[in-house]
Formats: sequence, structure tokens, C-alpha cells
Amino acid sequence: MATGDRIRQLDVGLDGLDGAIGSTLLVGDEVVLVDPGPSSSLDRLEERAEAAEVPLHEVRHLLLTHVHLDHAGATGHLASRYPKLTVHLHEDAAEHLVDPTRLVASTRRTFGDAHDRLWGEVRPVPTHRIRGWRPGDRGPLSWLRALPTPGHAGHHLSYLDERDGTLVAGDALGILLAEEAPVHPATPPPGVDLEAWLATLDEISAVGPERAAWSHFGIHANPVGRAGELGEALIALFRRVRTALERGDAYADADGEAFDGETRRTLRQWRGDDVDPYFDAFAASTDYAGMRRFATRNPGWSIPDTWRNE
Repeated sequence: MATGDRIRQLDVGLDGLDGAIGSTLLVGDEVVLVDPGPSSSLDRLEERAEAAEVPLHEVRHLLLTHVHLDHAGATGHLASRYPKLTVHLHEDAAEHLVDPTRLVASTRRTFGDAHDRLWGEVRPVPTHRIRGWRPGDRGPLSWLRALPTPGHAGHHLSYLDERDGTLVAGDALGILLAEEAPVHPATPPPGVDLEAWLATLDEISAVGPERAAWSHFGIHANPVGRAGELGEALIALFRRVRTALERGDAYADADGEAFDGETRRTLRQWRGDDVDPYFDAFAASTDYAGMRRFATRNPGWSIPDTWRNE
């Protein structure tokens, strides 16, 4: 079976936008779905799965890289619709599926009035339908290995398909909106840990996957090279944020908005007018705020002059 037959990314869209959120199907002895996306896109997910000739009722394992609603918001709905489905994720995040109240409240603080339109309703998952991954575990299937990849969130996992070296990366490799575009650091509050993230990128480089599936967005080659690029981008953003904070909170506020505008201008050459609706939802100023939170909470962290995954 060729790689293209085993792995398929389903474009679930985002508020009518293509190429923004991808859910990944892995076809083997059992069908696996990684990160179903938000419940607002559930109908489109089901349509895309049918078009790929792998309807969701055939899925037995739903794997989550992390519980942010753009990745996991539809989980409770799917568990309700498909009673044979088992949900797998890091054990530290399982409580947010059983009772998503705090998760939704946190997301609502970030997205405000746009929350319900973007992410939809979030439903709980019964405890008995959840399998929590523990450090040292491989994963739910013999050919699929779970890798702890903290940084974007402390409970973040990626999944390595050992049949062909494909890494389903979630947000561990940042945002890659087009094949030739630069990687953008996805660092929203509250869970960013830059030190852990750099260690994650070293680990991904040591594993050496052949290709990776980015949730935002697509399946691309050279994940090791992209890991190095993201490491440099994370350090550059941290350095920028720390310098801005030294000049005062007002300056940092303005610099966060400037970073958002610069990001849009940079990526517009690859994504055209799609850049604005994407970053209206996933604002680069929010990524700046997440790095600002990390910098404020870790004033003594010693930033390396550069970083190389070698």
C-alpha cells in the first residue's frame, strides 16, 4: 500500500476557509483519525471522510495531539455518534474531555464573541471511552508510536507511523500554510514552554521522520529541516518579546500588533487573501502574547544565541 493510500489529510476548513485545519486519517489494520477539528466543522469532516472512501463509522481509534478546540473540539460529538470509537490522548489532558468546562472558559477568554462561531459546542466524553497515554507507552497500535512533544502545550503528543516514517505533528512543528512558506511559531497562551519546545524539536530531529502532517496545514517533506527553522523562529520571537518588555508594557502591546501585521504581510505572498481570515482567527498577536507570558514567567531563562537541531 502506497503512502498516499495509508495517510490522508481531510481539510475540515475554518469558518468557510480552506487550508486552515486538517484532520488526518491513517489506514491500516484498523482506521485511525488524528485530531478531528472543531465541532463547527463536523459536517465537513464527515463529508471529506466519505469522499476519501473511509467513512467515520469505520474509525475505531480517535487520537488527539492535544485538547485545543481547533484540534479536539468535535471529540465529544464523535464519541456520541460512534459508540465503537475509543479516544486516545495524553493522560494529563483526559480530564478536559470528561469535563470541558475550564477548557471552554479559557478558549472563550481568548476568542470572545467569535468563540461559538469558530469552535461550536463542546461535549464531554465518558471516562470509559478514553485511554490515557502514559510516559513509556508506545501507543494504541503496533505500527503507530506516540511521541511526547511538549512546548505548544505540556500534554502535546505527536504520532509516528512507523510503516513509512510519517509524523502526525499537530502543532509541534508550528504552522506551515504553504509548501514554500516559512514556518510560523504557534505560541498562544497559556501553555507555551520554549525550553520544552526546543527539546521537542531536537527529539523530532533525532527520530528523523520522512514527512509530516501539519494540522495547519498539509503533508510536507523535510520535517527535520522545518524543525530547525521553527527553533530559530521561536528564539527570534522570544528575543523580540524580551527586548520589547524591557522598554515597557505599552511598547510590548504595540509590538504585538506590529508582529501580527508583519506576519500577515510575509505570508500573503504564499496564501494571498486567505491570510487575513486565517490570522483573524489565529492572530499572530495572540502568539506574541503567549511568548510574552512565557518570558514574563521565566525572567531568568538563558536564551541560546542560536539553535541548531544537529
